[in-house]
Amino acid sequence: MAAAAPQQHTTSDCSPEGKDGSQDGFVLVRKRDLERLRSEVMQLRDSLPRLVHRDVNRMLRRARATKKKMEFKFQDLDRLKQECLHLSSRLETMQSECQKEREGKLVLRDQLWESREQLQQQAEFCVGLGASTVTLLWSVSGKEEAVADILNDGKLQSFLSVAGQTLESFVRSLDEEKKAETLQEQNSPELQFVLAVAGVIANIAAVTCGRDYLSSGAPVLLDTLMQLLMTMKSGVCPRLKVLMLMALYNVSISVKGLKYISESPGLLDLIWTLLEDSQWEVCVNALRLLQSLLLEKDVVSMLGPQALLEAGRVQRVRELSFSRQPALKDRALETLQDLQALMETQEDPCPSHPQEDPCPSHPQEDR
Repeated sequence: MAAAAPQQHTTSDCSPEGKDGSQDGFVLVRKRDLERLRSEVMQLRDSLPRLVHRDVNRMLRRARATKKKMEFKFQDLDRLKQECLHLSSRLETMQSECQKEREGKLVLRDQLWESREQLQQQAEFCVGLGASTVTLLWSVSGKEEAVADILNDGKLQSFLSVAGQTLESFVRSLDEEKKAETLQEQNSPELQFVLAVAGVIANIAAVTCGRDYLSSGAPVLLDTLMQLLMTMKSGVCPRLKVLMLMALYNVSISVKGLKYISESPGLLDLIWTLLEDSQWEVCVNALRLLQSLLLEKDVVSMLGPQALLEAGRVQRVRELSFSRQPALKDRALETLQDLQALMETQEDPCPSHPQEDPCPSHPQEDR
């Protein structure tokens, strides 16, 4: 058996420094390892282009995808720019239209103010004209012949309907205390108009044919007058209260009128409420209406003597009898005598009904 051949080692030239262990020395590598290293290098040289090519392709694909996305983004950006331009154009158009509308509204506002001023002037003119006309009618209705002519004309019912609505509307507007004070202080045409309307009603009721007509043909108006008197606060528009009380008193002179008024629910409460009013003229006319009720036996029986002779109510009349106003004092004393007579006997014949008071064209405020 032949002797084994000695192993071959590849060596690299080694400088003297290499012998001393320096980095430039030769390294012994086995041929087998060298071949394996060479094979690996060849494999890497063969596979590296493929690996690099695959990575490059992947990067290229990503780059193309990114480019497409960028193109889409740019398209979206262009579309948004177009929409922005369109919206800007619409905004400018809307701003222009808004400016035109604003200018139109300013013109309409000016026209509205002018119309309000004209309407206010027309309303003031109509109120002034109505006040003058009805005041003239108030003066004319102070004559019995004029009232008879008004009744014969056949237009009184429509006038009374309008009169009731006018009084009701005016009294409702007096809920504001400032307005009531202003009307009284300024003696406005509106107040004069309402006073004249109430004065005409009082003058019509002062005539026999007029009170008969009101008793049978205008119950709604009589109800309205009593309701308004109950609604009005103490001290508010005393002249209007006096005129309405005068109208009710004149109607009460008629048997039919007295019967209708006495059948009204809350009549006694109304009278006693008016006796608490701060204006003595109102108290005087409330006492007159109370006297008209006391002088009719049937009315006393219907209302109930106990209600008329209630201690608190009699005491109020007694307090009024000490008033410094002569007219109020005298009327309260007369009423006390009537109440005293009612206390003494309720079965005595009823005294004759008082005759109607002379009705001047303008009933005075101190009546």
